[in-house]
This record gives sequence, C-alpha cells and structure tokens, in this order.
Amino acid sequence: MLNRRQMMQTLAAGAGAAFGLPLLPERLLAMPTSKDTPKRIVFFMQNQGFDPATCIPEGMKRSGSLAKVKLPEPISPLEPYKDRLHIINGLHGIHTSPSHSAFFGALGGYRGSDGVPPSASTIDYELSKILPQTLLPHLCIGMDSIENMRTKPTIATLSASGAGQPIFMHSNPNHLYQMLYGGISTGDIRRQHEARSNIFNQIEQLAAAKGNALPTADQQRYGQFVDGFKEVNGLRDRLDSVAGHLSKFAPKVDGRYTSPEHETDWHDVLLDLGISSLTSGITNTLTIGSGRGEIFGAWKGLGIEQQGHNLGHMEQPGNPIWIKIRQYNSRMLVRIIEALESIPEGSGTMMDHTLIVYTSNNADKQHTSGANWPVMLLGNFDGAFKTGCFTQLDGKRPINSLYATLLEAAGVPCEHFNMNEKLARKFDSGSGPLQELLA
Repeated sequence: MLNRRQMMQTLAAGAGAAFGLPLLPERLLAMPTSKDTPKRIVFFMQNQGFDPATCIPEGMKRSGSLAKVKLPEPISPLEPYKDRLHIINGLHGIHTSPSHSAFFGALGGYRGSDGVPPSASTIDYELSKILPQTLLPHLCIGMDSIENMRTKPTIATLSASGAGQPIFMHSNPNHLYQMLYGGISTGDIRRQHEARSNIFNQIEQLAAAKGNALPTADQQRYGQFVDGFKEVNGLRDRLDSVAGHLSKFAPKVDGRYTSPEHETDWHDVLLDLGISSLTSGITNTLTIGSGRGEIFGAWKGLGIEQQGHNLGHMEQPGNPIWIKIRQYNSRMLVRIIEALESIPEGSGTMMDHTLIVYTSNNADKQHTSGANWPVMLLGNFDGAFKTGCFTQLDGKRPINSLYATLLEAAGVPCEHFNMNEKLARKFDSGSGPLQELLA
C-alpha cells in the first residue's frame, strides 16, 4: 500500500509524463519566433504490421515514379495526393526484435519488448527538441478499443525522452481536450478544468513545503516530482495566456466525446485534437499510435467485429478487413493534409513545411523478424524529401538510417541514430542519411 509520500511521487511522475514533459525544469516551453523555420512532423504508427503488398503499386519492382501507376486499394484515398507520397521498401529492423511489437524500439531503433523500458530516446522526441520550440513540444495520442482507452487513458509504449523515460500518449479525448482547451471552455469542461487546476496547484505547494523537511539526499530526488507539477501547471498557464488564439482552432465538442457509439468516434475526435494542436501551433511534433504500440485495437465503427491479436494473424493483402483499416488510416492522413493545406504559411501552406511518416511498430506483419519495414512519407519537409515516387532499398540498412535522414533534414547530421559502432557494423551497411530519399 502506498504511503502519502509515494502517492505524491507517483502522481507527479504520471502528471509530467502524461503531458510528454520532462520532470527537470531547465527545458522551458515557448512559442516559436519569426526567425524559426516552421517545420513540423507527424508519426503515424499502426500496429499488427504494414504488409508491403498493401502499399506498393502492382508490378513495381524497382524504384520509380508513381505518376502513371495506380495505388493499391488499401491506400487508395491517397491517390489524389500521390505526388506528395514517397513509398519506401527494403529497410529492416531485425535488431529491434519486433515480433508482436518493437514497442519503444520502433521509433528508437533498438531492441524493444513488452514491459521493457526504453533504452534511449526515440526519434520523435529528438526531433521535437530540434524543431522550433512550441508551447507543447511533443504530443502523443493513442487509439485502441473503447474499453482500453477508458480503463487506461494514458499509456507509454512508443515514445521516450531517454533511457527509462517513457512519454505517455493520451487516449481519452475528454481529458486531452480539457488539457489543451479547458481554459477557453465553458460549462462542465471549464469547471472540471478549474477544479483540476486548483488540485494541481495545491499539490505543488504541499509537495514543495513537505519536501523541505526531508533529508538533503532525498530533497533533490523529491524536487524532481515537485518540478513535474510546476511543468504541468506552467503549461496550463501558458495555454491560458493565448486563449484568444486557441479559440480559433479548438474543435467543437459533441456527443462523440461523452457518448461514443464505437471506439472510432474517439479515434476521430482524438485526431481532431491532434490536428488542432498542429494548426494552432501548440505543438510541431505529433505521434499517433493506432493500437497504441501493442497487439490490441478495435475498429467496430468500420463494421469490423474482430479485434485485438486475431487481426495480426490475418493476411493483409486482399483482406477486406485490412483494406477497411488501411483505408481508414489513409483517410486520417488525408484529413491531416487537408487541414494543413488550408492554412497559409510563408509562401505556401503549413503542409509545405510538414512531413508525415506512416509505418507500423510491427514492421511488415505480426510475428515478424523485422527483415522488411515498409514506410510511407507524405510531404517534403520544406523541400527536403523527394515525392511522387517509390524507392526499393536492398534490405541492408535499418530503420535507424531513416531516422538519421530525418535528423539530417531537420539540420542535425547523424551517422547512426541510436547505434554504437559495434551495432552499426553488424546491422547497417552504410552510414548517415539515405540519399535516395533526399531531394
């Protein structure tokens, strides 16, 4: 049974982690300045694998243009946007031991497993540090069955800020809405926001006062938990300070939030909140976990009764169930593109400075060795990436090389992301970015 001190520590850690914030105070959040390049990135991770046959146009065996080919049925909603699409086949993730899922290793490029903490930071977090700073540098949202999202509204399986430092993803849209837009809301949402704010303020003050009575050695450790509450309370204050701006982007709350018929109602409004966090400038790094990096997941709203692990044991090519799921994903990607395209930025739109990375935390399939890890890119990240094409690689470079390429495009050269020399010699035939992808 937890005593009072243990309860404080657990709550503070969960509060800071659930917002994707470090517990240490030196990293302050700020709105981007006019001199910053307005780049942003979205990672969309689908569980159960991404079979290459569901994304590579029929007959394409070699690298080439997508202009005169038809996209496969599972990703057909992307047909109008294939000039912005780059399909990549032939990366590997053998060293991550994905099997049911690589978990943190999918975005970290290292060995991952169920219940195993991250051994290093993940690429989404690293990019959030490099890109122009925002009020909330990194937002993670997770989609699952309605039961799982209700009983575990936050879960950490995909993103991390360092070794043993997972970043939690939000799965209850009511909680996330309250966090992002509670300060500009009315009625019950506003009252809940204020009540939660008062509780967090009181806990921060109480924790700080009680911490002074601890031995010197404990004060430093305890101070990290106090700083966790400061970060959460500070984020709330910063969001409240730009309430007028945020009110232009806040999604409309409807019955899907409080009375969802299917889990896809929550999936849809979670995506709305993720999109609004990008278009409003709250964040520039968004990670979406469909299936939340695990072996579960449900899509009853699409007319699919099967759910969870069983979906991973189905062949994806030509399977009507997986066609529905992948098309649903593709329509979500289109919603992101259309929202960002609608907002002018610089000489173009927000989408011109954005990159969407779509793949799976499971490489190509359930129970995989990770020998092939297909990826789709949408957008060119301010002209950094080639688009409208298919690239077939030789299977000798790991997903880490893709992440090194993303860092290169963001302005930070990287030879081997999260790989020491020994691992690189064994699992990577080259070094640095994948030149085949760069414009």
